[in-house]
Amino acid sequence: MSRCSTEAKYRALASTVSEIVWLHQLLSDFQLSTVTPLLFCDIQVVVHITSNPVFHDRTKHIELNCHFARDKLQAGLFKLLPIRSAHQLVDLFTKSLPASQMQYLLSKMVVLDIHSPS
Repeated sequence: MSRCSTEAKYRALASTVSEIVWLHQLLSDFQLSTVTPLLFCDIQVVVHITSNPVFHDRTKHIELNCHFARDKLQAGLFKLLPIRSAHQLVDLFTKSLPASQMQYLLSKMVVLDIHSPS
């Protein structure tokens, strides 16, 4: 269990990166070309820790995930970009949102209400 939001995001990042590694290898085995996926993170600390080679005492409990994600980032397997929380699409599935924010995120996903008058 994660002790904080940063640790939870780091675990999710490491899990996603391991899936990217698997998919990259699978596509390579079939001799298919791949593109560099973009991963977006709404916590600046995670972006900073992944990009910064210096570890601090605060990161010891997530150090393995840090090394794994950083190694793959430096190898160019993915790009990690910051995103503002207001634009984080996954919040639709993980948070209670005001109606205006929910409508905004749904529009980004091109989800339309077929029962509403146009």
